[in-house]
Amino acid sequence: MTLQQEIVGNAMQMAVVNLGLGQTVYCEAGKFLFKTTNVTMETRLSGPSGGDRQQGGGAGVGGMLRQAVGTAMQAGQRALAGESLAFQYFTSTGGEGTVGFAGVLPGEMRALELDGTRAWFAEKDAFVAAESSVRFGIAFQGGRTGRSGGEGFVLEKFTGHGTVIIAGAGNFIDLNPADFGGRIEVDTGCVVAFEEGIQYGVQRIGGLNRQGLMNAAFGGEGLSLATLEGDGQVILQSLTIESLANALRKAQGGDKQGPTGGLFSSDVG
Repeated sequence: MTLQQEIVGNAMQMAVVNLGLGQTVYCEAGKFLFKTTNVTMETRLSGPSGGDRQQGGGAGVGGMLRQAVGTAMQAGQRALAGESLAFQYFTSTGGEGTVGFAGVLPGEMRALELDGTRAWFAEKDAFVAAESSVRFGIAFQGGRTGRSGGEGFVLEKFTGHGTVIIAGAGNFIDLNPADFGGRIEVDTGCVVAFEEGIQYGVQRIGGLNRQGLMNAAFGGEGLSLATLEGDGQVILQSLTIESLANALRKAQGGDKQGPTGGLFSSDVG
């Protein structure tokens, strides 16, 4: 059954999902807004794959043990990635039901349709909600990319069939690196999501020379840029969490960044 959903609003969008009888949608904890009374809500540590009780873990004690281990591994992986430990599941039990979801920052939302042939990757915290037929996973950008990239180390991965809803900050722009010579370079905090087949990496801005240090110290980008290569859809956002945080600190009189941009900025905490 296709997920019937509508994204409404402007500066702070939300997704209104209409569920058929017995249809289930799940979200990351903290993204739920409202529901009708005929929709049940259940919080679980397991995602819709592996430890999900709907798929079952086999009969007897062995099956229960495998299910428990699968759930623990999923929760542990999400905790390591800094994601929410739990998911909330919503199922319509008496006719059609309605559930509302939203992101946590002012910005846009997008419904992505998975046909089982290509996965989608998204930045950490982009996930809002999905059909139970969509599998949520964590992808680690290991090695040099992860250590130098910051935001690029942990990615959310969506596979299977159905609709997944993501959110970002500010406005979205859709690009295909193939339209720009096969490669684009962006602020590491501006990447929202991209299709499987896009090669994602992180590179330093210039070298350890005068211009490279000037870029890092006064350019506001730090030492790295994200690189996206290949032929496929890329979704970028116009507002980064870091720039929003800096603006709020400045408005509260707590700006410690001064004129030097990203390299010498310090967090308040």
